Amino acid sequence: MKKLIFGKYLIDPKIFWSQFILLGFFIFLGFLSSLYMEHEGHYITGMNNQIVWGMPHMFAVLLIVIASGVLNIASLSSAFNKVPYKPLAPLSALLALAFLVAGLVILVLDLGRPNRLIVAMTTFNFKSIFAWNIFLYSGFALVLIIYIWTMLDREVNSFSKSVGTFAFAWRIILTTGTGSIFGFLVAREAYATAILAPLFIVMSLSYGTSVYYLTLRAINIKFKTYMSDELIENFRSLTIIFLFAHLYFLFLYHITNLYIAKHINFEIFILSSGGFYTFAFWVGQVFIGIILPLIIIFSNKLSIKSSMKLSSILILIGSFAAMYVIIIGGQAYPLTIFPDHIIIESSFYDNVVHNYIPSIYEFILGLGGVALALIIVLIGITNFYILPTSVISKDTVTSDNTDK
Repeated sequence: MKKLIFGKYLIDPKIFWSQFILLGFFIFLGFLSSLYMEHEGHYITGMNNQIVWGMPHMFAVLLIVIASGVLNIASLSSAFNKVPYKPLAPLSALLALAFLVAGLVILVLDLGRPNRLIVAMTTFNFKSIFAWNIFLYSGFALVLIIYIWTMLDREVNSFSKSVGTFAFAWRIILTTGTGSIFGFLVAREAYATAILAPLFIVMSLSYGTSVYYLTLRAINIKFKTYMSDELIENFRSLTIIFLFAHLYFLFLYHITNLYIAKHINFEIFILSSGGFYTFAFWVGQVFIGIILPLIIIFSNKLSIKSSMKLSSILILIGSFAAMYVIIIGGQAYPLTIFPDHIIIESSFYDNVVHNYIPSIYEFILGLGGVALALIIVLIGITNFYILPTSVISKDTVTSDNTDK
């Protein structure tokens, strides 16, 4: 039986610094964009009084959801004792930490008054899910740091399984909290349903697995690390399960909304009469993000590596469409301020579907967050024993070595 050992990569300084400078350039542009938005005011963005969460929130929520889901591999290793995933667990935890930090940084820079963050961290309204999420996000970051430490330090390696199991429970609660941001928002017809919490959980499982696979493939090609066909088949099986789960809970979410009387008009809007929002739902979220990846995975025309690569890319494209439908589409639908009444005239856009065209500053801020996540991963894999480097025989290595 063959196992993997970890190593620290000595990347050519020219390659490292070229990647570091490129990612740093996008981070710098993102920071300048946030600084300009704060100085000039949010009127320069596409956001307005009706749509107050724009593209930066789409990036931030998606990165946080991915941060939870990308921990799948480490959770399978620790919480479910799946040995084949053990060597891949450190990278899983590093990716989770990187995407979490990036998502939170985007949120902070999109507040409009980032200097007021200290108020949010010291004054809590525990009736608000936002207050609970401050503890969930910061606590998850701390748990991930400890988890990585237990996996990489031989002296505390015996605690790795316990900490990993705790991290698994925390990430489920965290994703539930993220979905509950919308599920507890009763003022919008698009939200106000508890089914959004499990929907966000299965979305995180699907998106996180795709991000992990693409990252591992990129590292595999760049550094020529070991990636067996059996491992790829395991990723394929996980992807299929998570896609079907995503499709089921998405169907359940919309069926639930159709059952709730006050949500029916919103469902008609999203499913049939919402223009670009309807297009983004059916073509982006459902077809490109779920149906087409399943067709490609089950197709025999492509190799398993090609099908997994293509399907993972499509899933991530669909993930962005899903965030657009949930966050932007949910705000674009007009508020029902006076149920069962028809408003003849109003000066505040009542009964009007709101428009949103994101500005370049919002998009650059989001890209800067993605670059921040990638630069954290780049620094991590070049300075710590994160990646499996070689294949060795079980007869020639002790279990302690495989842990390291």
